[in-house]
Parts: sequence; C-alpha cells; structure tokens
Amino acid sequence: MRLPIASGAATAAVAVSLYPLFQGDDWFWTSLGAILVVAGVGALIGRRTLPAWLAPPAQLTALLVYLTAVFAREDAWARVVPTGRSVAELGDLLAAGFADIQRFAAPVPDSTGIVLLTCGGVGVIAVAVDLLAVRLRRAALTGLPLLALFTVPAAVVAEPIGWPAFILAALGYLGLLVADGRERVSHWGRTVRARRTTSFTTEWSSGNGLPRLSGKRIGFTAVALAVLLPALLPTLEPDPLFGFGVGNGKGRGGNSISVPNPMVNLRGQLSLPGNSTVLTYTSSDSLPRYLRMYSLDVFDGEQWTMSEPRGRPEDRTSEGPLPSPPGQSPDVPVKPATLRIGVSQEVKRMSFLPLPYPAARITVEGDWRPDRDTLMVFSTRDTAEGLTYEVVTGEPEADADRLKAAGTAPEEIRERYLELPADLPDEIRGLAARVADRDATPYEQAMQLQKFFTSDGGFTYSLATQGHDGPALTDFLLRSRTGYCEQFAASMAVLARVLGIPARVAIGYTGGSVSSGEWQVRTHDSHAWPELYFEGTGWLRFEPTPAGGAGQGSATVPSYTRPRVTAPSTPDEPAAAPSSSADGSTEPNSPANNRREQLLDQDFGGGTVQVDEGVPTAVWIGLGVVGVLLVALVPALLRWALRTRRLRSLSPGGRPGSRDPAGPVTVRSARRSPAVAAAWAELDDILYDYGMSRQASESPRALARRLSAEHSLTPEAAAALSGIATAVERMLFARTAGETGSLREDMRTVRRALAATVSRGRRIRAALLPPSTLLRARTAGGRLLDGFDRLGNIRLRWPAGKST
Repeated sequence: MRLPIASGAATAAVAVSLYPLFQGDDWFWTSLGAILVVAGVGALIGRRTLPAWLAPPAQLTALLVYLTAVFAREDAWARVVPTGRSVAELGDLLAAGFADIQRFAAPVPDSTGIVLLTCGGVGVIAVAVDLLAVRLRRAALTGLPLLALFTVPAAVVAEPIGWPAFILAALGYLGLLVADGRERVSHWGRTVRARRTTSFTTEWSSGNGLPRLSGKRIGFTAVALAVLLPALLPTLEPDPLFGFGVGNGKGRGGNSISVPNPMVNLRGQLSLPGNSTVLTYTSSDSLPRYLRMYSLDVFDGEQWTMSEPRGRPEDRTSEGPLPSPPGQSPDVPVKPATLRIGVSQEVKRMSFLPLPYPAARITVEGDWRPDRDTLMVFSTRDTAEGLTYEVVTGEPEADADRLKAAGTAPEEIRERYLELPADLPDEIRGLAARVADRDATPYEQAMQLQKFFTSDGGFTYSLATQGHDGPALTDFLLRSRTGYCEQFAASMAVLARVLGIPARVAIGYTGGSVSSGEWQVRTHDSHAWPELYFEGTGWLRFEPTPAGGAGQGSATVPSYTRPRVTAPSTPDEPAAAPSSSADGSTEPNSPANNRREQLLDQDFGGGTVQVDEGVPTAVWIGLGVVGVLLVALVPALLRWALRTRRLRSLSPGGRPGSRDPAGPVTVRSARRSPAVAAAWAELDDILYDYGMSRQASESPRALARRLSAEHSLTPEAAAALSGIATAVERMLFARTAGETGSLREDMRTVRRALAATVSRGRRIRAALLPPSTLLRARTAGGRLLDGFDRLGNIRLRWPAGKST
C-alpha cells in the first residue's frame, strides 16, 4: 500500500516542474486527478493480491475512463464509459493540442487540447513509475521516466527551472526510494525498536544492523548541497530537444526552432545596465558592418513579426555559396570583403547567425541553412555560442542614378512587402503623403523619409517609450515623436509601404567600435533598421535613427543615402542629415557641410574609437577574492557577535546575554542569574575553541583547579577563574546567587591567560574558524535532520487483520 502512494506522490512532485509551460493551473489539477486514478488502481490491485501483470493494463484502462469523463463525457456512454465517438473526440483534441503547441510559445494557454495532452502524458508517466517501483521492484529505475518528465520544461522554456521545483522533485524521488527501502526491510524479519536519542525512537531490523535513517540523511544532505552549491549542479537550460516553435518541418528534416520576439529582445538588450561583449570581428577592409540576424516582414497593425524561415538541405552553408540576393542584378558592381566573426561564450540560445547583408559564402561548423527569401542563416541543431566563422560578403555599390532609375518590383515582392492592415489609421497615410513628394521616385521618397526622421520631423531618441505596437507607433509618429531604434525602423517601414516601396525591418547589431584593429559589438549595439527594395539592386538598409549623443552612437548612414558629388572615403557615416539651404534644398558642397563630413569621417571612418572596456579583469578577481574572504569570515563574525552580547550582559546594568544551558547550568539557575550563565557558556566556548577539555562530571571548582595546575596560570588568572567557578556554584546550589564580582574583567583575564598557553596556529583558528561556532552549525543541521527522521517514523495504522 505504501509503494503505490509513494509512486503517485513522486510523479506529482516532478509534474510540478511543468509550471513554466502554462499560463493557468487547469493542467495541474487534471493531471493530479490522473495520478490519483493510477495510484488508486495500483493500490487496489496490491491490496487484493491480484497478479502484478494485471496492474498496467488496468491502470491504462482507468486512465482512459478518466480522460473520457473529463474531456469527452458528452460522447461517452453514461458520461464515463468510452465509446467510438468519445475516442475519436479525444483523438481530435490531441491533434488540436499538438497544433496549439506548434503555434504558441511557452507559457501556453490552458486550451483543452494542450491540457489533455499534458494530462495523458503525466498519466502514462505515472503508470511507468508504478510498474517499475511496485510491480518490478526496481525503484531506482523510476528516475528515468521521472527525469524525462522533468526535462520537458528544461528543453522548452528560456529560463532555468526554479530551485523550489527542483527540491520538490528531488524529495519526491527520494521519498519513493525510502518507501521502497522500508518495504524491503519489513520482509527481513521482526522490527525491533531501539532507543536512538532521548526524544524519539528509530527502527532497526533484526536481520540487519545498519540504521535505516542514515540513507535518508544522506539523501537530504545531497539535495541541500545541490541547491546551496549551484556551481556543482549543471544549469537547467533549454535545448531544442523537441520540434516546437517556429517552423513546420518542411525542408528541414522534421526539425524546427523556437524564435524569441526580436523586438522584445532588442529592447531588453538596450536597457541592460551592463554592456557585455556579444561578438568580435575583423574585416579585410578594416571597415565596420551592420550584422543582421532577423528580418521582419509582417506588420499586422500591432507589431512587426517575421514569416516562418525555411532552410533547404541543398542550401546548407557547407554545400557551397549562398543563394543570390533577391532583386540584385548581376551587372551591379559589388564590393567584396571577408569578415571573421567570433561569438562570445556567454551568448546563449543564438540560433541565427549575425551576418552582413548580403552574405555570399559562410565557412562555419554545424548544420546552418539560409532562408532563400531573406538570407537569414539559422540552425535547428546548433547554436552560435562560442562559434567562430568566416563570411564573404558582396555589398552592392549602389548610386543615386541607378536607384532613381529602378524599375517596378516583381509581383511576389510587392504582394509580400507592401501588405498593410486595412484599419491602418488615415492619419498615418496622410503623414506619408505630406512627408514625401507624390511625383518623386521611390528612392527620392525614401531619402525624404530618412531626412524626416533624422532632422525635419523633430524626433528625439529615448529608451523610455512604450513599445512597437500599433498605438505606440501612432503616438510616436503623430504626437510624442520620441523613441528609440525600434520605433524609428518600424515607422519608416510602415510609411515606405504606404508610399508603395517594399519594406521590412531588420534586427541585429551595428558595427560596434574598434580597438587594436578588432571590432567589438556589445549588447548596447543592438539595433533595428528598415530595409527597402529597389529592383536591380535588391534590399538596401536605411538609417532613420539619430546617432551621436542624441541617439544610438554606433549607428551609421549608408553612403548611397548621402547625395555627395565626390566619392566618400568610407562606405558609411554616422546618421546625420545633410545641411540645407534656406529653401530646404541640400547643399552637399557647402563649407559647413564639408567640415561636418570631414569631422564625421575622422570619428567614424575607420579610425580608432575609444572603447569602454568595462571593469578590468583584475578588479573582478579582487572582488571575487574579497567575497570569498567575507564568506570565510562568517563563523568568526558570528563568534564575535555572540561573545560581545555575553560580555555586555556581564557589565553592570547590561542586558541578559546568551541563555545557553552550557555545562551543568540549568534553565532555572540561568534565569536566577543570566550574567553568570553567560559567563559559564563563554568559558565553555573558550575551552572548546582552544582545544581544552571539560569533563561532564567535573564541578566548576574542580575545573578551575585543574586548568590552573595544567597550564600554570598566573595567580591573577587563577583567581579570576576561581571567581567565575564560585559564582557558578552559588548560582547552582545556593539559595541566592550573592555577589558575583567583576565577571567581565575576570572573563577577559581568563581568556588572555588561556590563549597564552596554546600555539599561535590554535589562536588563529579560534579567531577565524572558531570550533564552537562550527559545532553549533553541525548541531543545528543534526536537529533539522532529526525533524525529518520524526516524519519518517510516522506510521499509518490499519485495522487489525487487514494486510497492507
């Protein structure tokens, strides 16, 4: 009877770890009902001494009846007994549950299909645990199905599993092992009770003298160490074990990946107080490059998202060059460059490679595949953590004349990248018409949009904004005009689509800053920018976000968005609007403009930029050493605090200090004279710290005489020790405690005298790692385990004559 209950309890304890996967709690209560059904049937079969092989099919049948009653009662006979229609209904719900898992990211809603899928899975795990523990008597092997259940949230959710869930799951498994041990010991012989302590009894088997409780103590200690010493416990982080998330498996060998919300991640990285290095890279031309990860092409009126990326097996990076950039004509001159990129070891769960656009060839380890439409490169099996790879890029050398003469985009491009929600506010459509000239070419309109955001529109850069959804974009464009790169990129892409220019939003990193010839990209270099399509040249990035002190300092504008007569010395410059004349026309050759361009070229055209290296490594090492020392000094600080309280209680008018009933001092006598009790407890700790013994049978006076003789104490120290002993004896045996003298000075005298009799090493140990404090810690741990022992001795008593 005990084992089926313990099996069900262990399954329920491990099932609690699924909480990060769900928004509600319906899944837990229905799963708990399934566990109770399985455990109840198992207990009933054991009680009736039925064959063991009958338990699994009976439990599965009972589980089916339970699922029918909960999820398909309308199609069942008598709302409980399964029928063909009810089984078909359960199948449809399971299919719906799998579909919902494909659509939603954790935490998922408690839809009927998902709850049924969870409940059925937990029920099957409960049957497997009962089979191994109760029927086959292999309780240790139940760790396999329980571990399979425990790893589900570790494989799906982005955050590590909380330590309370780990403790609960570990205790559930430990309880099952204890129950199995007690069941086995009960068959060895008659149980004999032996007095273990004065407070409770324990059980020993007449056939084996090993204490049953020692294994339980080891188990609880192991769980405590696993929680308190996380450095020894592997971090429970997500791993793509299951094909849930973005993707339907077409062309990917049945695998898929879960992609986080790029906009949410962007805002989070820009808002982080630290500025950690994400990656470093070198380029053959020593120039910076924007590194794109995601391409968002769908705007639903609330937010920008990306369509499902697809990677074909024949397009693997190991198979050869990447597909040609969409829309780029072969006769467009390109500027080749080679980048060597190294991703930091601290980056986790990066399934998309940061790459310049467009990338022509990638040399990288693992199964990485590009999406042909966007050239995003991703993997369903590998991550970029600590990865080093080489990229050959061929950026089109676009010029104003070619872009002005660009033809109409193909129908498939226009259909995908011009789509806007029907309920887009008319104010936004009207704003696009006011900003851009109706008779201008698409390139000229794109230039006017970029200038509107960088100079003419009165926009300011700030991270203290709402977000990227529909209402926030409307407020950003029409009222506040304050935001960060997310709003600038999303707004320009929306306005470009209103004007008939195919547009999308890219998420990635700016070029970063250079130090010693190596470009460093940090979390604060996370960036969003719009990409606009021009037939013959393809997708080109624009930069509407302000740069410099007023905005994102590492943002740069492409050279083809600066109408200059002379060829630029660098491909990109920091985002800044060209100077304008009184009538608003651009004057690229004005002296003021030329001076500004020279300054910007000097600051961002490949010269050395001062890099914030963060806190030096030596400082971190020093802080770590200080932290370790502070932790090591905790016992010394506790001992100092206790001694201070005791000495304070010895002063005239001082408050009572420790009430430790050390030695022969009783609680009653300590209440009569708390100062004397504190002095006796302090003397006892001093002796223990210095490695001096005190016999339990020794009277205080006898102890004083022995210590004075053994350690040749001075007459002053011997008198002080004798005074303390006399005060203790009066407190214990006299009707009144009488005068105690100067206990505070006596204690100091005795402590100095005893310290002088031991070695320097002993004194250092007594000061830094006092044995008396460590003894109290061990005693407290033992009492805690004794409490668990008492719980283990609780027995369920059944009526006489009935088997358990």
